[in-house]
Order: sequence, then C-alpha cells, then structure tokens
Amino acid sequence: MDDSVVVRQTLKEVLPFEMVGPAANGKIALALIPQVNPDAIILDIEMPEMNGLQTLAAIRRDYKSLPVFMFSTLSSRGATATLDALELGATDYVLKPSSTAGATASLVAVTAELVRKIRLHCLPTAVTTKSACTSLPLPAPRNRPEPAEVIAIGVSTGGPNALAELIPLFTPDLPAPVLIVQHMPRVFTKFLADRLAAKSRIPVREARHDEPLEPGRAWIAPGDFHMTVKRTGARVTIELNQEAPENSCRPAVDVLFRSVASVFGPKTLAVVMTGMGQDGLRGCEAVRQNDGGIIVQDEASSVVWGMPGAVAHAGLAEAIVPLADLAQLITRRVRHTAGSSFHQESGRPGQ
Repeated sequence: MDDSVVVRQTLKEVLPFEMVGPAANGKIALALIPQVNPDAIILDIEMPEMNGLQTLAAIRRDYKSLPVFMFSTLSSRGATATLDALELGATDYVLKPSSTAGATASLVAVTAELVRKIRLHCLPTAVTTKSACTSLPLPAPRNRPEPAEVIAIGVSTGGPNALAELIPLFTPDLPAPVLIVQHMPRVFTKFLADRLAAKSRIPVREARHDEPLEPGRAWIAPGDFHMTVKRTGARVTIELNQEAPENSCRPAVDVLFRSVASVFGPKTLAVVMTGMGQDGLRGCEAVRQNDGGIIVQDEASSVVWGMPGAVAHAGLAEAIVPLADLAQLITRRVRHTAGSSFHQESGRPGQ
C-alpha cells in the first residue's frame, strides 16, 4: 500500500501478480485485509493518517506470518524507519526513489527485486526439508584446529535481527575482531552499526578504510563498498574498495572471506548466517583451502536458508547450529594465543 497514485498504478501494471487491494493509507489497508485475504502486503513507510510502522504493528498483532514488504527511501530517515520495520516483523524491504523525478521508471527498475523477494517468501518452489538438513555432509574435523584469530560473518535477508541477537552475546574480552558483511545499501549500514553498538558489550561501527583490526571489536562493511583486510608487518588493517559487485552484491561476502583466508589462513573463522542467494559459498571454499573453520546458521532459525544452505550442501560447514547457539560456539573457537596477528599501541585506550 502506498499513498502515491502513481506508485500504486505502476505496481499494478508491472507486477506479475494480481493486485487485489490498493489502499491510500494504513487504515484502509487494515480494513481490506480480511476482505481480500492477500498473500502478501507491500507497505509504504510514509503514509497519511496511519504510517507504515503503525500499520505494520497492527498487522503483526493479528497476522503473525503474513509476508509484509516495506518500501523505503535511501535516506537517514528511510534507513531508521526500515530498521524499525524489520524489528517490528517486516519480512523484507526494497528501495524506492527518494524523489518524484523519474519515479515511474525507477519503480519499474526495482520491480525485479520486489518480484524475486515476493516469490521467495510467498511462492517457495525448492524448500529444503528439515530432515534433509540432518543428512548434510560435514567435513571431518581437523585433529588440532587452529584457534581462530578473526571472525568473518556474512549475512543478508533477516540479518539485522539475527545480528541483534548474536553480537550482544559477545563479551568485551572476545580475543578476536569481528568483520561483518550485511547486504544493505549505503546509509543503512551506518544506522545498523549504531543500533548494534547500543545493544552490545563490544564496540560496533561501520568500517573505515585503513582502520587497524583489534580484538573485541566489530566492524560492518559500508553499503556499496567491498571490505577486505591487509597485513603490513604485524599490523592488519581494513581496506575498502568499489570494485565490481560479486553475486550482484557490494559489499560481497565472498570478497571478505577470500581476503581473511589469505591473510589469516587456518586462523580464520567464517560464519554464514541467514540470507538469500549463494554469496559466501566461493569465499568458504577459499577458507577451506586455507584450513580455516566454517560455521553456518541452521535452517530452522534462518529467515532464508539460501546462503548458509549453499555452504552446508557443499559439505564445507564444520557445524550447522541454531542462531541461539552461534555465539557460544564462536567464542569457543577463539582464544588468546601467542604471536597474535594484531598490532596494538601500548597503553592506547579503546575508542
């Protein structure tokens, strides 16, 4: 539902689904739901009388599992509202134009993404059964696995809420840095980092170029930038670039995983969490080739078991665990070791 007549008419023309209940505001939308019994709702955040967040909260009170997709703008206000919507139970979101100029053409351009997400959540065609998960091949554990010195996390659909459960469980004495690629556009990643920082016991921030890695801290790749690491002597720093997208993503999980595997080798721990697609699979192959560790979130606790499922089905995961158990397992895989890869200035307080 969107307050713009142009938006509603364009969606009706370009979406390959029947649009049964166009509504100009949230109150009308709520009244229409029991009448038209929709398979999904497309909800704008900015609406008169009853905004998208209010409408979403009302929908979730009565319709717990009805897919709701939010239209958001690429702005600070849009990023904040979208993260609020995801916390309230929105299924996913897509970006719409931030101005009326060229709005129709832009909406047509984002239709492919919207259709892909609607089909994923509403018309599953290849859902992996829970029984299949128990029979996935797991690699033989190494006799003496290297203690991990870096934690690299890849996550997409469902990621903000999953990260909000995981990161606050890490304690300040976590003996490794945490590098996160969450598929999100620019602006959004900064607000996500700020939210996680407010809930967590370790510092969390959006990554900056040439920033040194330190244990007990977490960095999120900025939207529209790949994140890698670089070793110079004993110093390991974050590098950002805008090279070509991979898996239609920038930042891409594969890029991060390949980089940490090349720098940390067997002391790498890659974690693949809920997400659509297969980003992270090739990166996990690089981690495995360098004898690093790989953990994936299980299907039952994932919003979408695309990314972790691809790694699991490839036989690359040493463990497939529920979200609730991830922090404990990750913490067990990292510990202080002699000859740390990190250079820290003596006596420098945490930032």
